[in-house]
Amino acid sequence: MKHARIAWSGAIQQAVASDGQLLITQGPHKGQRVNMGEVVWLPPLAPVAQARTVIALGLNYADHAKELAFKAPEEPLAFMKGEASLIGHQAFTHRPAGVAYMHYECELAVVIGRTARRVKKADAYDFIAGYSVANDYAIRDYLENWYRPNLRVKNRDTCTPIGPWLVDAADVPNPMALQLQTTVNGQVTQSGTTADMIFDVPTLIEYFSSFMTLNPGDVILTGTPDGIVNVKPGDVVVTEIEGIGALTNTLVKA
Repeated sequence: MKHARIAWSGAIQQAVASDGQLLITQGPHKGQRVNMGEVVWLPPLAPVAQARTVIALGLNYADHAKELAFKAPEEPLAFMKGEASLIGHQAFTHRPAGVAYMHYECELAVVIGRTARRVKKADAYDFIAGYSVANDYAIRDYLENWYRPNLRVKNRDTCTPIGPWLVDAADVPNPMALQLQTTVNGQVTQSGTTADMIFDVPTLIEYFSSFMTLNPGDVILTGTPDGIVNVKPGDVVVTEIEGIGALTNTLVKA
């Protein structure tokens, strides 16, 4: 099932995809159908009791590492992001004035469904609630270290669109065999497959849970394949993953 979180009728609503519309699933509007063009899309992540942890991977596709002239890492290269960087489908991302190079990154987002601590690789899928599409923008002007980007490169307000859907894990039989694609103004600029991840999803969950607790609602952004290009205000960027959804985002001046 495809879950969405939207703003509609003066409130935040939970909904699911149903015959080309959104079906409200909670609250006083439960059961009402809404056209997708009538809502404001929010990150499809339910509120959590504790602060949400967002972990992002660098250089997790060999072709992307090669594109940047780096050797493939021997262990996951991770950095943290704040939840304030997350925005929804059809939202606007600000490109700071004066920067020379800002690029998208189409990524499979893994959402944790139950508390994970010292999880074995063979059991990792049991701890996943679902999957979404993320676009993890980076601003190269501020880059000091490709291996672990500093805050101004990645952890910026509006620079991590995610959505439109959170797709139940049970509806994604093999997350390690999904096609990824990015278009800029309708032109394909990035194409790849999750099969090319250096560290697959079970490996990442085993690795992170070996030294930190992953809580329900936490998110792992799993990296991007090659094919990044500079994007500018006015560009419409669509990051799409097979079976998960197509996430639309527009660049504007900061």
